[in-house]
Amino acid sequence: MIVAAIAAGEIGFWVFLLGGLAVRYLLRKPKLGAALLICVPLVDVGLLVVTAIDLRNGATANFTHGLAAAYLGFSVAFGHSMIRWTDQRFAYRFAGGPPPVKAPKYGRERVVYEWKDFGKAAISWAISCGLMELAILLVDAPERTAALTGWIQRLSVIVGIWGIWTVCTTIWPPKPKKPADPERISADR
Repeated sequence: MIVAAIAAGEIGFWVFLLGGLAVRYLLRKPKLGAALLICVPLVDVGLLVVTAIDLRNGATANFTHGLAAAYLGFSVAFGHSMIRWTDQRFAYRFAGGPPPVKAPKYGRERVVYEWKDFGKAAISWAISCGLMELAILLVDAPERTAALTGWIQRLSVIVGIWGIWTVCTTIWPPKPKKPADPERISADR
Protein backbone atom coordinates (compact mmCIF):
# COMPACT_ATOMS: atom_id res chain seq x y z
CA MET A 1 0.00 0.00 0.00
CA ILE A 2 2.78 2.44 0.90
CA VAL A 3 4.65 1.77 -2.35
CA ALA A 4 1.49 2.67 -4.27
CA ALA A 5 1.08 5.82 -2.14
CA ILE A 6 4.69 6.86 -2.83
CA ALA A 7 4.25 6.21 -6.56
CA ALA A 8 0.99 8.16 -6.54
CA GLY A 9 2.70 10.95 -4.61
CA GLU A 10 5.53 11.18 -7.12
CA ILE A 11 3.13 11.10 -10.05
CA GLY A 12 0.90 13.66 -8.34
CA PHE A 13 3.89 15.93 -7.69
CA TRP A 14 4.78 16.06 -11.39
CA VAL A 15 1.16 16.24 -12.58
CA PHE A 16 0.41 19.25 -10.38
CA LEU A 17 3.79 20.87 -11.12
CA LEU A 18 3.72 20.48 -14.90
CA GLY A 19 -0.04 21.05 -15.02
CA GLY A 20 0.28 24.24 -13.01
CA LEU A 21 3.09 25.51 -15.23
CA ALA A 22 1.23 24.54 -18.42
CA VAL A 23 -1.89 26.38 -17.26
CA ARG A 24 0.19 29.37 -16.16
CA TYR A 25 2.26 29.74 -19.34
CA LEU A 26 0.47 27.93 -22.17
CA LEU A 27 -3.13 28.77 -21.27
CA ARG A 28 -2.11 32.15 -19.78
CA LYS A 29 -4.13 31.62 -16.60
CA PRO A 30 -1.70 32.51 -13.80
CA LYS A 31 -4.23 32.28 -10.93
CA LEU A 32 -5.39 28.79 -11.91
CA GLY A 33 -1.76 27.79 -12.48
CA ALA A 34 -0.86 29.06 -9.00
CA ALA A 35 -3.78 27.09 -7.52
CA LEU A 36 -2.47 23.90 -9.13
CA LEU A 37 1.05 24.63 -7.88
CA ILE A 38 -0.30 25.04 -4.35
CA CYS A 39 -1.58 21.45 -4.62
CA VAL A 40 2.00 20.14 -4.95
CA PRO A 41 2.64 20.10 -1.16
CA LEU A 42 -0.83 18.67 -0.54
CA VAL A 43 0.35 15.48 -2.24
CA ASP A 44 2.99 15.18 0.49
CA VAL A 45 0.38 15.66 3.19
CA GLY A 46 -1.63 12.83 1.63
CA LEU A 47 1.40 10.52 1.72
CA LEU A 48 2.04 11.43 5.35
CA VAL A 49 -1.57 10.63 6.28
CA VAL A 50 -1.54 7.27 4.45
CA THR A 51 1.73 6.24 6.12
CA ALA A 52 0.53 7.27 9.59
CA ILE A 53 -2.76 5.41 9.18
CA ASP A 54 -0.93 2.28 7.99
CA LEU A 55 1.35 2.28 11.04
CA ARG A 56 -1.47 3.09 13.48
CA ASN A 57 -3.49 0.19 12.07
CA GLY A 58 -0.79 -2.23 13.19
CA ALA A 59 1.47 -2.51 10.16
CA THR A 60 5.08 -3.40 10.80
CA ALA A 61 7.30 -0.66 9.43
CA ASN A 62 9.33 -1.81 6.46
CA PHE A 63 11.55 -0.32 3.79
CA THR A 64 8.61 1.52 2.18
CA HIS A 65 7.64 3.35 5.38
CA GLY A 66 11.19 4.68 5.67
CA LEU A 67 11.17 5.55 1.99
CA ALA A 68 7.94 7.52 2.48
CA ALA A 69 9.54 9.55 5.30
CA ALA A 70 12.70 10.11 3.22
CA TYR A 71 10.57 11.20 0.25
CA LEU A 72 8.65 13.64 2.43
CA GLY A 73 11.82 15.15 3.87
CA PHE A 74 13.37 15.49 0.43
CA SER A 75 10.20 16.97 -1.02
CA VAL A 76 9.88 19.58 1.71
CA ALA A 77 13.56 20.57 1.65
CA PHE A 78 14.18 20.46 -2.11
CA GLY A 79 10.64 20.92 -3.46
CA HIS A 80 10.72 24.71 -3.69
CA SER A 81 14.02 24.76 -5.56
CA MET A 82 12.81 21.96 -7.88
CA ILE A 83 9.68 23.97 -8.65
CA ARG A 84 11.76 27.13 -9.25
CA TRP A 85 14.18 25.20 -11.50
CA THR A 86 11.29 23.77 -13.55
CA ASP A 87 9.47 27.12 -13.66
CA GLN A 88 12.54 28.92 -15.06
CA ARG A 89 12.95 26.38 -17.83
CA PHE A 90 9.23 26.30 -18.62
CA ALA A 91 9.02 30.11 -18.75
CA TYR A 92 12.09 30.26 -21.01
CA ARG A 93 10.86 27.54 -23.35
CA PHE A 94 7.18 28.45 -23.62
CA ALA A 95 6.73 32.06 -22.49
CA GLY A 96 9.78 33.96 -23.73
CA GLY A 97 11.24 34.25 -20.24
CA PRO A 98 14.91 34.89 -19.51
CA PRO A 99 17.39 32.02 -19.84
CA PRO A 100 17.45 29.79 -16.76
CA VAL A 101 20.04 30.51 -14.11
CA LYS A 102 22.74 27.84 -14.13
CA ALA A 103 24.55 26.59 -11.07
CA PRO A 104 27.98 28.20 -10.64
CA LYS A 105 30.90 25.98 -11.55
CA TYR A 106 33.88 27.59 -9.87
CA GLY A 107 35.23 29.57 -6.95
CA ARG A 108 33.42 31.13 -4.05
CA GLU A 109 30.06 31.04 -5.86
CA ARG A 110 30.34 27.25 -6.21
CA VAL A 111 31.23 26.90 -2.53
CA VAL A 112 28.20 28.95 -1.50
CA TYR A 113 26.02 26.87 -3.83
CA GLU A 114 27.34 23.62 -2.29
CA TRP A 115 26.67 24.89 1.26
CA LYS A 116 23.11 25.87 0.34
CA ASP A 117 22.52 22.40 -1.11
CA PHE A 118 24.02 20.81 1.99
CA GLY A 119 21.70 22.96 4.11
CA LYS A 120 18.73 21.56 2.18
CA ALA A 121 20.11 18.04 2.65
CA ALA A 122 20.41 18.65 6.40
CA ILE A 123 16.83 19.95 6.53
CA SER A 124 15.68 16.92 4.55
CA TRP A 125 17.53 14.62 6.96
CA ALA A 126 16.05 16.37 9.99
CA ILE A 127 12.49 16.17 8.66
CA SER A 128 12.82 12.55 7.51
CA CYS A 129 14.47 11.36 10.72
CA GLY A 130 12.07 13.43 12.82
CA LEU A 131 9.10 11.77 11.13
CA MET A 132 10.61 8.33 11.65
CA GLU A 133 11.41 9.04 15.31
CA LEU A 134 7.84 10.26 15.78
CA ALA A 135 6.52 7.05 14.20
CA ILE A 136 8.79 4.99 16.44
CA LEU A 137 7.44 6.81 19.51
CA LEU A 138 3.79 6.57 18.43
CA VAL A 139 3.94 2.87 17.54
CA ASP A 140 5.93 2.16 20.72
CA ALA A 141 6.91 -1.33 19.60
CA PRO A 142 10.60 -1.60 18.66
CA GLU A 143 10.04 -4.92 16.90
CA ARG A 144 7.61 -3.17 14.52
CA THR A 145 9.81 -0.15 13.82
CA ALA A 146 13.30 -1.64 13.37
CA ALA A 147 13.27 -0.77 9.66
CA LEU A 148 12.86 2.91 10.52
CA THR A 149 15.93 2.81 12.75
CA GLY A 150 17.86 1.37 9.80
CA TRP A 151 16.62 4.21 7.60
CA ILE A 152 17.76 6.80 10.14
CA GLN A 153 21.23 5.28 10.08
CA ARG A 154 21.36 5.21 6.26
CA LEU A 155 20.20 8.80 5.92
CA SER A 156 22.73 9.89 8.55
CA VAL A 157 25.55 8.29 6.54
CA ILE A 158 24.32 10.00 3.36
CA VAL A 159 24.13 13.45 4.94
CA GLY A 160 27.52 12.85 6.57
CA ILE A 161 29.13 12.07 3.19
CA TRP A 162 27.38 15.11 1.71
CA GLY A 163 28.85 17.23 4.51
CA ILE A 164 32.35 15.86 3.86
CA TRP A 165 31.95 16.69 0.16
CA THR A 166 30.87 20.22 1.02
CA VAL A 167 33.81 20.76 3.38
CA CYS A 168 36.21 19.43 0.73
CA THR A 169 34.69 21.81 -1.83
CA THR A 170 35.24 24.64 0.64
CA ILE A 171 38.88 23.71 1.21
CA TRP A 172 39.61 22.94 -2.45
CA PRO A 173 37.08 24.93 -4.51
CA PRO A 174 36.80 23.96 -8.17
CA LYS A 175 38.84 26.17 -10.48
CA PRO A 176 38.48 26.60 -14.23
CA LYS A 177 41.00 24.71 -16.30
CA LYS A 178 43.74 26.91 -17.60
CA PRO A 179 43.88 27.19 -21.38
CA ALA A 180 46.72 25.31 -22.99
CA ASP A 181 49.87 27.34 -23.59
CA PRO A 182 50.24 27.67 -27.41
CA GLU A 183 54.06 27.88 -27.18
CA ARG A 184 54.26 24.67 -25.19
CA ILE A 185 51.99 22.88 -27.64
CA SER A 186 54.19 23.88 -30.61
CA ALA A 187 57.36 22.86 -28.70
CA ASP A 188 55.85 19.42 -28.02
CA ARG A 189 55.33 18.80 -31.73
